[in-house]
Amino acid sequence: MALKQPEPEFSRPFAVDRLGKTAVTETLLAGPAECAALAKRMGIVQLAQLSAVVTLERTLADLGVTPPQFIVLTMLKAYPGLSGADLARIALLTPQTVGVIIRNLQRDGSIRKTPHPVHGRVQQWTLTRRGQDLLVRCRRRALALERRLAADLSATGQATVRRWLSKIATDLQQDI
Repeated sequence: MALKQPEPEFSRPFAVDRLGKTAVTETLLAGPAECAALAKRMGIVQLAQLSAVVTLERTLADLGVTPPQFIVLTMLKAYPGLSGADLARIALLTPQTVGVIIRNLQRDGSIRKTPHPVHGRVQQWTLTRRGQDLLVRCRRRALALERRLAADLSATGQATVRRWLSKIATDLQQDI
């Protein structure tokens, strides 16, 4: 009688950069069995979200932009003149995180502040030309990643996934 093999433990990170004392980065990737075990433990939505965020981080890294910074740049393009508090609410980030992002983007010349015309203590943020150019480059890479993720799906499959993800986002907005 053959012994049943135990389910594989997720023995190493899904995709982790190991940074030592040198500048060398080593990436360890889990195999299909380990990914399946992780998906079983975490849930498929969490695994997909984690994988997408890690991949987006790597995609934007050489531009010096993090995914939360990309979100802030995107929101400021769509809604110029938002305050830091407004950005935190609309981007689903903490005010503290937005404060750090704003300082970094301002230091890099990607955004600028102007006082609110009525409420002088409130600062409004807008993209600079540099910020607009940076957002275009980030967006190009994010869209390429999205195309890569959708490459194996038919048009109907893509529409189904988009509807499902939109429904998740809409339904969960009530919990935020």
